Amino acid sequence: MIVCAINGSPKPEGNTAYALSLVLEELEKEGIETQVIQVGGKAIYGCTACGGCAQTGRCIYEDGLNEHVDLLEQADGILVGTPVYYAGMNGTLKCFLDRAFYSRGRKMRHKVAAAVAAVRRTGGMTALEDINRFFTISEMLVVSSNYWNVIHGSKPGEAQQDLEGQQIMRLLGKNMAWMLKMRDMAGQQAGEPEKEKKIGMNFIR
Repeated sequence: MIVCAINGSPKPEGNTAYALSLVLEELEKEGIETQVIQVGGKAIYGCTACGGCAQTGRCIYEDGLNEHVDLLEQADGILVGTPVYYAGMNGTLKCFLDRAFYSRGRKMRHKVAAAVAAVRRTGGMTALEDINRFFTISEMLVVSSNYWNVIHGSKPGEAQQDLEGQQIMRLLGKNMAWMLKMRDMAGQQAGEPEKEKKIGMNFIR
């Protein structure tokens, strides 16, 4: 099994990366392979709603996103981390997730997923909700901890002083490992629910 972590922060060694590392460490203790995709700081376009991906299953823009989404498609679990600037996920991560899920969200079905946010003070809840919406519309299995998945710190390294935040991330990693194994066992014994074709309905005619 493998979990891909997406770091939405432009600081590869900042507080968001630290939070992700705490979760990944617990996964690795359980024998689960991990990989980090550095999205923050990259020049990633926003979705232009061109519809090209409906024909090919891949975004038409070749800025490195498709290669990253290939890794997500192959993974059993996805972990997404964001810094919080204006009470939501940061812009680069939003562009990445919009295009990744618009082009290949159907491939994410029943993957195990979790989101974490690194904040100075507040806004973590709305950032988590932003990310979780991508998971729930794609029929993913969302993991929780013993509190909302937020760690506090402003400058790089400050999150290491948030003892409760560290515990939240450790437990999230343990719960994610458990859910991955439970999903694997359930799939072997009971299989997956049959996938239904999406019924789309517009209310303005």
